[in-house]
Amino acid sequence: MAGNVSLQYSSPPVPNTNQTSESRFVRWGLITVSLGFLFLFLVLPLLAIFVKAFEKGSAVFFAAISHPDALSAIKLTLLVTLIVVPLNAIFGIAAAWLVTKFEFRGKSILITVIDLPFAISPVIAGLVFVLLFSSHGLFGPWLLDHNIRILFAVPGIVLATLLVTLPFVARELIPLMQAQGTADEEASVTLGASGWKTFLFVTLPNIKWGLLYGIILCSARAIGEFGAVSVVSGHIRGLTNTMPLHIEILYNEYQFSAAFAVASIMSFFAIITLVVKNFIEWKAKKSFIPEGGGS
Repeated sequence: MAGNVSLQYSSPPVPNTNQTSESRFVRWGLITVSLGFLFLFLVLPLLAIFVKAFEKGSAVFFAAISHPDALSAIKLTLLVTLIVVPLNAIFGIAAAWLVTKFEFRGKSILITVIDLPFAISPVIAGLVFVLLFSSHGLFGPWLLDHNIRILFAVPGIVLATLLVTLPFVARELIPLMQAQGTADEEASVTLGASGWKTFLFVTLPNIKWGLLYGIILCSARAIGEFGAVSVVSGHIRGLTNTMPLHIEILYNEYQFSAAFAVASIMSFFAIITLVVKNFIEWKAKKSFIPEGGGS
């Protein structure tokens, strides 16, 4: 009789992760609070900037953004961004590759140094370059003897912006590359590919969306950086004023419409950055969904 007895085991039910135990009232309450907070502290101020920019008419708006000082600030901001972002992208890829693909002493120290700009004030970052490159700084006398200007010039602004934006690309790539592991690279090397080919055809395609996301964040911070740049720029109109510094000067001179007009251009850049960021996030999520909808 015992041989005719069959035991059947049933697997425990899989919980539905798409549902929560909270009531509909709680869910809608949280959604309302979140959307209300975002509207009050993000959307409404953004709308106020554009309303204030056109308060005195389109003629005043276009006169403000086409002023030589404003055009110089916009060009300088874009120039600094175009210099800083590629440099940080190269550093971020190299640092992430080093941290995730190799074991060595001092790795934790390297990660801490990468995160250091997040912990210090941008003003302190600017003061570091003052201590290094001012006339009484560490390298100041030598720079004066060779007629090289760092402070109150474009190189100082680039260095200050480079420092405060240093972690963004690396910090996006390190967790991503740690999650991916080294199996693909090891397989590529085993099949005879060189290290450079392995990076170009294996590693880079795997990290492309994380890299683009880090570049977008780095660009947004570079465009909007104020504290560090304010210390090293000298506030020279038409020469060393970036867009945030130019807006501050206009506002302090009670040219409110002009200040908000230039601020609207920065806001426009921010909106473009947000759209690109969301597109990259969508593409990144889509690339991880297997064919067939993940079923």
